[in-house]
Amino acid sequence: MLFILILWIKTHLYIAYFTIIDDIQISKLHPMKINLPSCCLFAGTALLVSCQTADDDKNKDNRPNIVLILADDMGYSDLGCYGGEIETPHLDSLANQGIRFTQFYNTSKCFPSRASLLTGLYAQQVGFGRNHTNTIANGATLGQILRNAGYTTFWSGKHHGIQNPVTLGFDHYYGLRDGACNHFNPGNQRPGEGVPAQKRANRVWCIDSMEYQPYTPPSDDFYTTDYFTRYALEWLDETKEDTNPFFLYLAYTAPHDPLMAWPEDIQKYKGKYSAGYDQIRKQRFAKQKELGLIYENYELTEPTYTPWNELSKETQAEEERTMEVYAAMIDRLDQNIGKVIHKLRTMNELENTVVIFVSDNGSSAEVVNIPGYGEIGEMTRWTSLGPHWANVSNTPFKFYKNYSYEGGINTPCIIYWPEGIKNPGRFTEYSGHFVDFMPTFVELAEADYPEKINEMPILPMEGRSFAGVFESDTLDRDGSLYWEWGKGQAMRKKEWKLVRNGLDQPWHLYNMKEDPTESENMATQYPVVVGNMEVEYKQWLARVYSISE
Repeated sequence: MLFILILWIKTHLYIAYFTIIDDIQISKLHPMKINLPSCCLFAGTALLVSCQTADDDKNKDNRPNIVLILADDMGYSDLGCYGGEIETPHLDSLANQGIRFTQFYNTSKCFPSRASLLTGLYAQQVGFGRNHTNTIANGATLGQILRNAGYTTFWSGKHHGIQNPVTLGFDHYYGLRDGACNHFNPGNQRPGEGVPAQKRANRVWCIDSMEYQPYTPPSDDFYTTDYFTRYALEWLDETKEDTNPFFLYLAYTAPHDPLMAWPEDIQKYKGKYSAGYDQIRKQRFAKQKELGLIYENYELTEPTYTPWNELSKETQAEEERTMEVYAAMIDRLDQNIGKVIHKLRTMNELENTVVIFVSDNGSSAEVVNIPGYGEIGEMTRWTSLGPHWANVSNTPFKFYKNYSYEGGINTPCIIYWPEGIKNPGRFTEYSGHFVDFMPTFVELAEADYPEKINEMPILPMEGRSFAGVFESDTLDRDGSLYWEWGKGQAMRKKEWKLVRNGLDQPWHLYNMKEDPTESENMATQYPVVVGNMEVEYKQWLARVYSISE
């Protein structure tokens, strides 16, 4: 039928062409006069487009698109939908129409988290347990698996490794191959501007196969969060005519230090933090209960910050400004995520796109002191959030990035998928982990997980698919979870969590069902549980390091 229609249109195309000019002239005198060949041309063309659209719909791959969004050093309570006062309307909307996890885990450190996310293996298994200067070993990446399954693959943002992502299964890559950089200018000083505050000015930046060291953006409108999004939107535009699904990994560097933000975003938070650490933390805790994110049995852990009234006025003003800039960075992050959601909506792809948002570790207490000048938030000054506000950021948990306690490893996790999630707007206590992304995406994409990649053997996936959470809240995790980074060690087995910070420190044991903020150490009451879990943990540790080393 379609072939006959095309043939008919081609046959009459010349007739229509030569009559259409006459039609225009005639219509000036006789507006109601219609020329049949021209009319047939337009009708036939419309019918052709309609048939072609139907044909495209018929050929379209109906597997879901996947958009995985990663924040950097963001705390558990920073988003509005997780108790924060920061304006995050787009993420809040995704949460209210999707699923929020209360116990989803990273590794407490940037590069091990990213390695686990990419491979579905523990970072120790792929050579990223202690440093990021190895190539990924023993595993495949999400890009490789999904591209082999027919997905178009994009990665914009941070890698924190030594390999260019276009060699790891991604069709396009734009971003920082390294760990942290100046948000306004990761490279050399530009004419007419101040010297950008840098840890190191030779950070590697990649645009597809091209690598720059350093990368100095030519335009003064450059800001990492904005440009990571800009490239992602351009790539999505390229998929408009595609029938294949796409995978977009959007790995932002915000709100990792240096704390830098646009003045208009900072202005929105002026005076918002003048009440100090304790007041903001208590407000967040109360809001978390109001939202239903936490239960009445949650205890707010002991604070680790200095009482606000013991600080000098000068220090208070500096701390206020620090948190204003940090909030502005998250605000801008949400604005850009809103642009991605809008793009998906205008492409008519939003309904069948799985959107996932997580953070690579808890808020950071690390403080970087390097020479700089100017006001907090500007390109010329490197500022870190510090331990006091990090304690607030990780409400209701204790400790921060680099610790295996909940403040270091528990990430806000939002999943949105209109066509796939039943009973949206709910919370789940399912204990997920970054190693679970690979098996979940393999299931969603109906992909094959091979025994080899590029002729090299790879390990079986360590994670478990959490796709069942999309339909039910009764899904329970099968198997244990493990952590090891720096001094931190931990293991989660059902409701029990074993954790310590230092090999010379005793193990703490917590019942995460009854005590999710790790307030009551039960190690002395349950020594058998501690002993059994310690044996299993040491077996895991020996296994994962024997593989990579």
